[in-house]
Amino acid sequence: MEIILKEDVVNLGYKNDIVTVKSGYGRNYLIPTGKAVIASPSAKKMLAEELKQRAHKLEKIKKDAEAMAEQLKDVTLTIATKVSATGTIFGSVSNIQIAEELEKLGHKVDRKIIVVKDAVKEVGSYKAIVKLHKEVSVEIPFEVARNEIWDGMRQRINRVQIICSDILQLFFHLFRFLARC
Repeated sequence: MEIILKEDVVNLGYKNDIVTVKSGYGRNYLIPTGKAVIASPSAKKMLAEELKQRAHKLEKIKKDAEAMAEQLKDVTLTIATKVSATGTIFGSVSNIQIAEELEKLGHKVDRKIIVVKDAVKEVGSYKAIVKLHKEVSVEIPFEVARNEIWDGMRQRINRVQIICSDILQLFFHLFRFLARC
């Protein structure tokens, strides 16, 4: 089934693209949600006319995306997260954390256009791709590091647990002593 996309759909296409999808996906999801219309001959003619009228606007959008890519090309991120003693992350790092880190640096990027190919479950260096336009994307290296604050809290918790166990042993010996008397 051929359809015309009315907005960008991740892993399918961009706005005003003519794509072929399975009929169930088109009829049951894309068309009812307003993300696409059936690519009839009249719809294709309307699309061609609309693209002619919007050619200069699309060029401006592409230039803006290239400018944003130029700003992002030298960016490297460090994401501090909770890590176990073996180096495994509690949870995972996803496009949401990357978007938050970019926003802290002053770059407003929608999390939906950030793609992380591999699941980030360990400390190390990774790469994310930001798809700013169908012809413009930029690769952002990021490093997942141990959160020092979490390590300090974990060390304090361990000390408190040791102290509590020592206190419990003292009470146990005290009660045993009092029971003999």
